[in-house]
Amino acid sequence: MNHWPTLKHYDQEHLVKIALPLGGIGTGTISLGGRGDFRNCEIEDHPAKGSFGIAPFFCIQAQEDGGQPFAKALEGPLPEECYEGSSGVRDIVFHGAPRFKHACFDTAYPFGEVRLFESKAPVEVTLQAFNPLVPTDTDASGFPVAILRYNVKNKLGKALDVSVCGIVTNTIGKSDNAPVRKNSFSSGEGHKGLVGIEMTSDSDCGDPSDGEVVLAAMAHERVSYRTKWINKGWGMSFLDFWDDFSEDGMLDEREGTGPSPMASLCVRKSIPANGEEFFTFIIAWRFPNRRTWTPLKPEQRVGIDPKHDPDNIGNYYATRFPTAWAAAEEVVTRLPELEQRTIDFVSAFLQSPVPDVVKEAALFNVSTLRTQTAFRTADGNFFGWEGCNDSTGSCLGSCTHVWNYEQTTAFLFGSLARNMRETEFLHATHDTGFMSFRVNLPLERAKNGSLAAADGQLGCIMKVYRDWKLCGDDAFLKKLWSKVKTALEFCWVDKGWDGNKDGVIEGCQHNTMDVEYYGPNGQMQGWYLGALKCAELMADAMGDTAFAETCRDLGAKGSAYMDGTLFNGEYYEQVIIPPMSEDNIYPGLRYKYGTSDFVHPDVQLDKACLVDQLVGIYFARILGLPELLDREHVKTTLQSIYRYNRRVGFHDHFNDMRSFVAGDESALLMASYPHGDRPKFPFPYFSEVMTGFEYTAAVGMLYEGMEAEGLQVISDIRARYDGKKRSPFDEAECGHHYARAMAAWSAYLALSEFHYDGCTGEMALTGKNGVWFWSTGNAYGTCAVLDGMVRFHLLEGSVKLNTLHVGDKTFKVNETLSGRSTLRL
Repeated sequence: MNHWPTLKHYDQEHLVKIALPLGGIGTGTISLGGRGDFRNCEIEDHPAKGSFGIAPFFCIQAQEDGGQPFAKALEGPLPEECYEGSSGVRDIVFHGAPRFKHACFDTAYPFGEVRLFESKAPVEVTLQAFNPLVPTDTDASGFPVAILRYNVKNKLGKALDVSVCGIVTNTIGKSDNAPVRKNSFSSGEGHKGLVGIEMTSDSDCGDPSDGEVVLAAMAHERVSYRTKWINKGWGMSFLDFWDDFSEDGMLDEREGTGPSPMASLCVRKSIPANGEEFFTFIIAWRFPNRRTWTPLKPEQRVGIDPKHDPDNIGNYYATRFPTAWAAAEEVVTRLPELEQRTIDFVSAFLQSPVPDVVKEAALFNVSTLRTQTAFRTADGNFFGWEGCNDSTGSCLGSCTHVWNYEQTTAFLFGSLARNMRETEFLHATHDTGFMSFRVNLPLERAKNGSLAAADGQLGCIMKVYRDWKLCGDDAFLKKLWSKVKTALEFCWVDKGWDGNKDGVIEGCQHNTMDVEYYGPNGQMQGWYLGALKCAELMADAMGDTAFAETCRDLGAKGSAYMDGTLFNGEYYEQVIIPPMSEDNIYPGLRYKYGTSDFVHPDVQLDKACLVDQLVGIYFARILGLPELLDREHVKTTLQSIYRYNRRVGFHDHFNDMRSFVAGDESALLMASYPHGDRPKFPFPYFSEVMTGFEYTAAVGMLYEGMEAEGLQVISDIRARYDGKKRSPFDEAECGHHYARAMAAWSAYLALSEFHYDGCTGEMALTGKNGVWFWSTGNAYGTCAVLDGMVRFHLLEGSVKLNTLHVGDKTFKVNETLSGRSTLRL
């Protein structure tokens, strides 16, 4: 069995909620459950929580010569929470099949290993499931496949014949159109050593359900299959299959009809006494159609040919692979390479001497990039929902104020991050500098969004600076600079965010709390300070000294105001400045969810101790910017957030909104009013808990030397996502797999003290002993430090390295490294 790195072990009491997404970036996924089951078949263009669809079911048959057959589902025991339904056990595929008595789950994303065992069984089985994940390489990380390897160990002192069989159901095509679905068996030289079942339908109307799926196995001389099951009620079709399979571990073809034909693929091998064998299966899919999140109105659709629908924005991966078979063939041909590159990444990251909970938070949230939260359209552009509802995307538009928080994409897949910046500034920003914070699709509709968000727009300016520095490509900055400059100048429009141009955000500020703030506050002002500083530095690089000086002057004034007026001795609070009339608000800055009282506005922060009041400073620290606020004020504020907002146990906590924490769990509240001065109607989420905001505060603590507190906050989060109560791969906010939670990656940045400037070729890392992972989004590797001796490794990509700072030591390198490289310094 291939040795995979492992970070986290889940025992049988912590399996029920585990759902590890198997699939590539922008391809959709099928989830592996903690007990070896498969669920959440989300491979079309939308989430499908609880859907099984074509998700497979696997079973095993083992038999010694002349002995009694052993047959079971390749799953652990049924969860007790499913025992009671109107007809008995519910929500389990083939719940009546016998299962292994014991199971456990080991993982270091994207690897998932399920061990199935029981004392009386002649075999022990370990399922290894993954999809390639290689930082910097979006295509290697974008295969529409799930790779499954069953390692079967013979526990007996005599040989066994063993079969592993997969069952799939053809649900392809829009059911309303009564598609004719077909399963066919394929084998031969043209399939790169694969044999399998291809599932298709005659549906070709441009619907997202039009596509194809393949269940394939590595070729072997003893392969049997069914392309159909008998069409018989009262469970007899499953009985017929089970009798056939369990008798001799081989399948006979059947004739059958039905709207969703089932198919089975079986591989049989002989395993010597106390030996082991591998059964490798590939599930591949291709669904080329994706509906836009901002479709045309019905009256605009008159006469549109469904096959040439402008609302069909397509899927990039479907342009790479003409068929699902082609995807399966390429991945199996490259499997040793892709698997090793994935092992190299995970192993390198896990070597780092930071607490496991930090690695877990960072690595497991990478899975969000593989879910329906993120996708790539046929033209290769990358977009994201905020998260996933059970059956639809949650909150469209690559929402700038949500995606501002996450750092995973930029530091692992820099090309995708830069693509998002191009969309924001080149497509969603008007000539006035007004940026639609939700982008419409296709891109010719991008500016149709009618609202600008203060934090979203300011954060995007900081992200351009980050992505420019990480790639070191001045052409990237030059391409965007005029729109970046205009976007900042938009702050100064009359009746805008800083209409009097004094360095302080006072105007109507729509923001990530889904309401508008009126008056200065730490959250928006921090974003403004960060944007001003980044714009200043970019203007200097572009030779625009006058604009740089303007930004520098406003930043100094804004910092003085935030420290001098907003800081109350414990934290930064809001000064409410009512607009008095809607006429005093620039068009497009106010949304319908905020206050309607412009004289006495409600849903404000007011005296709140807000969990992410220092979010702009958090981002500035990641970027290595000069100090924007008084350092002691910042640390005091973080201490106040930890003291006032952290709750240990929620039995006595009142919350009028959504609950993402309960019972004995611990978390940071979105806000507290420690001195009893809560407004009657504060901003809507004040009593909630959301992990992306918690990570922001925790990472701020790490940067300010509050390591114990920061790690405690992160530990609190991950204790809630423990496999028993919630899936470790699904941190929710407004939907599953919420993008903001990818802020977790920044905890590693803080502890490793990593900074990189691709323009100058300067990299900095901690000087503490250990093997430290580093990544720029365009390259990654490790830096081994031992008592001042340094060994620098490049594992993927290319990196300009002129100067390397390791703790207080500086090494002059003056090289551009590519491929696998090692420097001994």
